[in-house]
Amino acid sequence: MAPGRKQWHANNLIQPEDILKAHAVRKVVRETATGSSTSQRVHTELTIRVVSTFFDPGASALHVSGQVINENSFVSVGQHHTLDLELNRTFTLWKKYGWDSVALETLRDALAQDKDGAVAAVVMQEGLANICLITDFQTLLKQRVESSVPKKRSAASDQDSGMRRFYDKTLSTLLRSIDFNEPRMLLLASPGFVAQDFKKWIGEEGARKADKMLRRIAKDAVVVHSSSGHLHSLNEVLKSPEVAALLKDKKFSNETRFMDDFFERIRKDDGRAWYGTKPVEKAVQEGAVGRGGGVLLVNNSLFRSQDIATRRRYVALVDKVKEDGGEARVLSSDHESGQRLDALGGIAAILTYPIVDLDEDEDEDDEGGGGAEGDTGGASII
Repeated sequence: MAPGRKQWHANNLIQPEDILKAHAVRKVVRETATGSSTSQRVHTELTIRVVSTFFDPGASALHVSGQVINENSFVSVGQHHTLDLELNRTFTLWKKYGWDSVALETLRDALAQDKDGAVAAVVMQEGLANICLITDFQTLLKQRVESSVPKKRSAASDQDSGMRRFYDKTLSTLLRSIDFNEPRMLLLASPGFVAQDFKKWIGEEGARKADKMLRRIAKDAVVVHSSSGHLHSLNEVLKSPEVAALLKDKKFSNETRFMDDFFERIRKDDGRAWYGTKPVEKAVQEGAVGRGGGVLLVNNSLFRSQDIATRRRYVALVDKVKEDGGEARVLSSDHESGQRLDALGGIAAILTYPIVDLDEDEDEDDEGGGGAEGDTGGASII
């Protein structure tokens, strides 16, 4: 499993008030017999009650802050400490409110082998390349490459030289950012012929250096069209027919398909697409998100609520849909599909049959004031 993926899953598992035990490094100040003080960094094991977490996807680092609950010779109960959860270091987690079905599913995802590996992608144009890694759970921008390339009105030799420098810089950055020791799919996308020429460049470098890995990368790379080399163009790349066919068994591709289907039903106004906590909750309770095509889409951010009642509310929806034979998908807010769902309040559903009045009580609820976290107030989209 990729290092960043492990920390990402751990971040989704660890919540405020959970108990976490892990390796720690503390700065300890000691006073000598002469009254002077010395400091040293010591390795120890600390147990904290979690207050907050911070995940840095760029550095694949997870920092968990909290209060020490078990003292030792270096710390006292109540002191604050931030634990850095590192790759290949074990930790123990006790969940205050127990391991519900969503937490257990997240744990199973974290432990599962990623046999096919993540997909690498380079979205590029002349002088610009965005190098990404697309996993089942998120899309990570690994590196952005920029290089000065003379315009075509300049001497052809200058332009060719500039593009060679750009391709060389992009290739070296790609190899540093993503591990190709095991075969993995590489998507190359650009307007014009930039991506195709880059694929050719990789093959030529492989032949020149007698590098089997480069030759393999070039041979297996898939070139598709994009409107630009900017990061936002990755969405259209993933939705292109040739890429969709290649990735049809990938989790993130399925989630993109579900979101596309949801918005298509909005366009058709067929009464089977709803969003917002209250309308979706009513549909689930009526058994309308079950066997026969029902799909519940929930952003993982909703399960990170510090209000346990709110988390249990969404867990209950997931459990009910699965019990009814429907499909419940927890989308990553780090992935394009999850970001689209986030714009709808973080929860949506595709129903097995049309209902036209799921939001009829929304105005009355709003007049009463309040409402649980995640409510969007009259969120029908038909």
